Amino acid sequence: MTRFALTIVAAISLAHGALAGEQYVDETGFAASGFDVVAYFDLPQNPVGQPQTAPVPGDRAITADHNGATFAFSSQANRDAFLADPAKYVPQYDGHCAYGVAKGGKVPGNPTLWRIIDGKLYLNITKNVVGFWEEDIAGNLNLSDGNWPDIDPNPASTATIPQWSSQAPQG
Repeated sequence: MTRFALTIVAAISLAHGALAGEQYVDETGFAASGFDVVAYFDLPQNPVGQPQTAPVPGDRAITADHNGATFAFSSQANRDAFLADPAKYVPQYDGHCAYGVAKGGKVPGNPTLWRIIDGKLYLNITKNVVGFWEEDIAGNLNLSDGNWPDIDPNPASTATIPQWSSQAPQG
């Protein structure tokens, strides 16, 4: 195959997400553990060092598929907003812990340990990890973004979120 043909095949694969990694899905069978990823963007965000507002549970009857996973939503309007622009709402790093990605791996993201930075949703795995993440959010984001291209193609984490279980989705 010529170099040109290989370039075209690679471009097509990237355009179709063939090289993208998998979304993290826990035992609920839903991305973001069944919480409504659109609703995060309407929640008040607490200052660094304080726990965040509880996320909004999705409804198992209002769903959409994206990146090989099912997302649940609390309203049809939120589902429609998601379908119009999924990239705007999905948790970064396919729902894996942002600090874990900064450290070079894929571990589960806990949807109750969230923060929106520059219009993007980030999750972390435990309260202790949130503390490490928040010590230098900008530096950790720089590391995460730098590591992600090499980590992204790896399979999604299959681990359970430590000491936590989701009450979502509802219905």
